[in-house]
Amino acid sequence: MENITFYKMSGSGNDFIIIDNRDRVVDETCLTEVISKICRRKMSIGADGFILIERSDAVAFKWRFFNSDGSIAEMCGNGARCAARFAWLNGIAGKDMSFETDAGIISARVTDGRVKIRMTDPVDLKTDYSVELKSGPVTLGSANTGVPHAVIPVDDLDAVQVVQRGSEIRYHQDYVPAGTNVNFVCPRGDNTIGIRTYERGVEDETLACGTGSVAAALIMASRCGMISPIDVITRSGATLTVYFKKQNGRFSDVYLEGDARLIYKAQLCKDAWNY
Repeated sequence: MENITFYKMSGSGNDFIIIDNRDRVVDETCLTEVISKICRRKMSIGADGFILIERSDAVAFKWRFFNSDGSIAEMCGNGARCAARFAWLNGIAGKDMSFETDAGIISARVTDGRVKIRMTDPVDLKTDYSVELKSGPVTLGSANTGVPHAVIPVDDLDAVQVVQRGSEIRYHQDYVPAGTNVNFVCPRGDNTIGIRTYERGVEDETLACGTGSVAAALIMASRCGMISPIDVITRSGATLTVYFKKQNGRFSDVYLEGDARLIYKAQLCKDAWNY
């Protein structure tokens, strides 16, 4: 894979390495290990995720999305917005596009440095149930917004031990075998919430999570009667906006909007993974 051009992009603090793989330039040999090494911060480029843009017979393109540990994820909201802007910048798609993910077809609209995507409709949405932790029971909600998310309301986001508590819930027996992402949320005025997220596959707190922000917004709409759109203030300080329709307790027409920034364009060198 030496001398392959890649883009480094950031969606509200979630950062990604994106490669145009429509001509199969990426060597599949030991790909999981190579990705995990390239995504390792300080030792290599560093990223929360790794995205391959590939050909589709049905829509503008399809992607393969990898977490920073090399595992495959069905969907990533911030990654999807970055992938859409990447496709527009490189003439792969127009400003309005659709593309394939393992979670289904995602549509997107690019407006300058911002992207709005239509998410797949959420499934398995539950609110106010209890999970037993080492420290005692915790009340939470959950939803699958392309990938599974647990959502825990808290009074003070800054006081939450995100990695410790997030890891315990992520691997909890109630969520085996796939595990879950974990979001801690706190209302911040009318139709605004703050969020911190422990991401499965990164196994750490990230500065933002698109699918997590969507899950948090929908859970809070169910619990607290918040209406669309809901602004979600991420740990990076950037705001993601979640739009939706709610009828008879069911959510549809779910959209996620936020920035998708091009940080730099460069070439992979062998030393990026040869260590």
